[in-house]
Formats: sequence, C-alpha cells, structure tokens
Amino acid sequence: MTREYTEVTVVGDDKTGIVARFTTLLFERGVNIEDIDQAVRDGVFRMTLHADTSGMVCTEATLRDALTALADEMDVDVQARFPADRETKRIAVLATKESHCLAALLDAWAADDLDAEVGVVVANHDDLRPLAERHGVPFHDIGDEKGSPDETELLRLLDEYDADLVVLARYMRILSPNVVFRYEDRIINVHPSLLPSFPGAASYRQAKEAGVRIAGVTAHYVTTDLDQGPIITQRAFDVPDDASVEELRARGQPLEAEALLEAVRLHLDDAVTVHRGRTSLRDGVDPDDYRLGLGDVDTPDRPVDDLAGAVAAAPGDDGTDSEEAETEPEATPTD
Repeated sequence: MTREYTEVTVVGDDKTGIVARFTTLLFERGVNIEDIDQAVRDGVFRMTLHADTSGMVCTEATLRDALTALADEMDVDVQARFPADRETKRIAVLATKESHCLAALLDAWAADDLDAEVGVVVANHDDLRPLAERHGVPFHDIGDEKGSPDETELLRLLDEYDADLVVLARYMRILSPNVVFRYEDRIINVHPSLLPSFPGAASYRQAKEAGVRIAGVTAHYVTTDLDQGPIITQRAFDVPDDASVEELRARGQPLEAEALLEAVRLHLDDAVTVHRGRTSLRDGVDPDDYRLGLGDVDTPDRPVDDLAGAVAAAPGDDGTDSEEAETEPEATPTD
C-alpha cells in the first residue's frame, strides 16, 4: 500500500494535554504518526507531525472537521496539509521599502519562470504598492506610522490568500514565533551576508568594519533564531580596500535577488530537504541544475595534505629519515 504523508501543525498558547489530545484523535481514526516535533518559544507552543493517512477510517473532510473542532475546544490553531495540498502553488511576499528582490520575483512570475503564483504582497510601508499593482498583484500595508506590522492582520492575510510559501523580500522585521511556527520550512528570507557571519542589522557595514576581502548574501529558511535558519543558497563578491558601505550594498543587492530567486525555485521544485538544521538536495536532483553557491570556479588542486605520499617519495629506505608531520597527541583516558 502506498503511504500518503499528511502534515498537521498545531500552534497556540502552551498548555497541558495538546499533544495527547491530537495524537489520540489521529490514532482513533486509523492515522499512523510517522514523526512528531514540538517546541515552545515565548509561551507559544508548536507541534508539527507527519502522518500516514493511507489507512485512515474516515474521509479527509471528516478528519479536517474533527481537527478543527478539537482546535476550537483547546483554543489553538490547526492546519492539515494532505498530499494533494502539498504542491506549493501560491506565494505571499513580505517587503518593506527596497524593491530589488520583489521586482525579481514579480518579473520571474510574469515571465512564467516560477512554478507558482505570486498571490499577494504584504508590507509594513506603502512604498512598493505601485510595483505590486503594476503586476496586478494585491498589495496590503499592515504597518503603522512607524512601520510596526500588525501580525494578527498578517496571519489573516496569509490565510485569506492561502499562502503555501512566504518569501521575505528584504522584509526588515523579525517575525514572531506566532508566525514562524505556522509556516515552518515554508518561509524563505534573504540576508545580506555570508551567514553565519554578520547576522542581524547593518550587515554590509559589519562586513566593512571587519575588513573582509569577500562578502556575500544568503537565502535561508526562517526559524525563531534570528538569521540562523537552514541555508539554501549563497553568493559572494570581492570587497575592494576602499569600498564604502554603499558600494558594498550596490554589489550585493543584485546577488540578493539572484540568491533569493534560486532558493524559491529550489523550494518550489521540491529539490531540497531540511534535516537537523541543514539543507541538502533530494535524491535524484541534479546539482548542475542549480548554482547553490559560487558555481563553476577554478580552484587549486595542489598542494594537499598527503602524508603517505610525501613519505613514500622522501629519501631513506623506509621513510624514517623524513620529518613527520605535526599531529595532535592522542587523548589519554582519565578517571
């Protein structure tokens, strides 16, 4: 029998009994839980489980209704994504004022170069409304006069537009666990540094002040830990001695758009998987179909650390006249 994996996500205020009640509900309907993950951050509970629903003794609609009823009873939110729902079809883009990443996504969609629809643009300022409307995409400004976003409205819009993937196109705000937990492994951000270096704000300035010779950008999945989510794609560029922060930004912004667009394509193609905080290409995916990092770059292949070969080629009958390479002493067991 072919297994059909369904993803169930439960989010709400942390309280006793959530795991027991939902897993019992699934068990009673013949659903086999394959794996389960849960976390609590800032008083918000999140549980994500993957289940085999091929042998369940009810319909999908009946199971959805039962999950919703239990969620209402426990005052939590629940989302069930059955196999037929798992193909990413609609993207919600979050933005602030910078246009380059949003423009790249909209242009790719207009050119039929994305296997998804850009369904909505949500921002905390009104600056990018003309860009979105020029492409016929609904635009919503959820920021107050200081740009602080209304996350309740954000969640409502993500639900209204049935977002399968959330893309942060230089969205200059930190998402709370209340948002991140609901879209785990379905939120992609681009950060203007080669993470894990220079996380947080003013990354180009951080790079200049650190005196790096190479800077870059990173597209990654978003987690509740700032700029520490699984890395998907990266791009790098040289930093001249006299480059200003503005010049670094000018070099980096086109690469931000490029890295973000490739990360979105990888996700839409279901080409990457996340395991223990790292991404990897799925079996059967041709790495030549994606750039991922630097791409084709000539790198030296010599010298390499080859002690055995060096000893064999050195003077002496058995190599004992050669100076041995420095090695770490073996650890000595202690009580």
